[in-house]
Amino acid sequence: MPGPAVGQKELNVSLAAVRDAARICTSVQGTITPETLEKKDKSPVTIADFGSQAVVCRIVGNAFPSDPIIAEEDASELRNEDNAPFLHLVHDEICRQCVEASKDEVCRWIDRGGAQHFSHRFWTLDPIDGTKGFLRKEQYAISLALIVDGEIALGVLGCPNLPLVPGQTETAGSIFYAIRGQGAFSVPLEGDAAPIPIRVSKTSNPSAARFCESVESGHSSHGHSEQIAQRLGITAAPIRLDSQAKYAVVARGEADIYLRLPTRADYFEQIWDHAGGVLVVQEAGGRVTDVTGKPLEFIHGRTLKENRGVVVSNSALHDAVLDAVRAVGVK
Repeated sequence: MPGPAVGQKELNVSLAAVRDAARICTSVQGTITPETLEKKDKSPVTIADFGSQAVVCRIVGNAFPSDPIIAEEDASELRNEDNAPFLHLVHDEICRQCVEASKDEVCRWIDRGGAQHFSHRFWTLDPIDGTKGFLRKEQYAISLALIVDGEIALGVLGCPNLPLVPGQTETAGSIFYAIRGQGAFSVPLEGDAAPIPIRVSKTSNPSAARFCESVESGHSSHGHSEQIAQRLGITAAPIRLDSQAKYAVVARGEADIYLRLPTRADYFEQIWDHAGGVLVVQEAGGRVTDVTGKPLEFIHGRTLKENRGVVVSNSALHDAVLDAVRAVGVK
């Protein structure tokens, strides 16, 4: 059944926004030192988070002023006098990398992402998905999606450290995108190269499958993942990487399965942590549900409150994975 129509304008605006955000994130990530990590100093990710949200909301808001944006951050902390140095750094980074602006404009752009509730047509943004990966100078993603009548119509993942060609670090810097009903593609983060169609793997034997999962066990139950792998007969070590880059890795066939298993009974996934990646996998031929097999519902505001966990696969393996998830008692 065809999804809601999205035009070239939405795609072009999304790609421009994610590229601007990636420039800020890459610049800030370059300032991280071993001392930063040793002191557990999260200021770089804070600066990049706010800067990324500001420039994405600016571009999307200017192009589609009637569209609400549900995003992760708001500018209330930056407006606090105690945090003036942070606002100064965010402002400077935006002016240096993207566009001249006042500090008040920067705060207004950030707050453009303050929508809370479902609407007929809205965007959702994670300005930096995978903050620990960002701080380690490993994988993170900028995730942007457009949702129309409850369906993800457009999904874009900017992955500044993920190689366009798997295994070739010199090609690092990729964007993955999909429009519902039109397939999934990858392009370099910079330049105007032709889009490359991507497809999930054809693996149908569970024992030959490859997992990918979060680096941080707090994000997903690694213990249950190991039990599920054993039930499926999987012997290959999991690919561990942060952020929605995992969706991209499944979408282009490097891995076959991604599990985000519940770690607490009272935790609900945030929509911005999944929307961009879900459509990329689906349009690449994969399948995404929660642990019960139910489709993810993007109609409840900021959370997936009617879903438990997330199961992502190449489609051929999905039923076997769901059976294994149930068998190990994931709820």
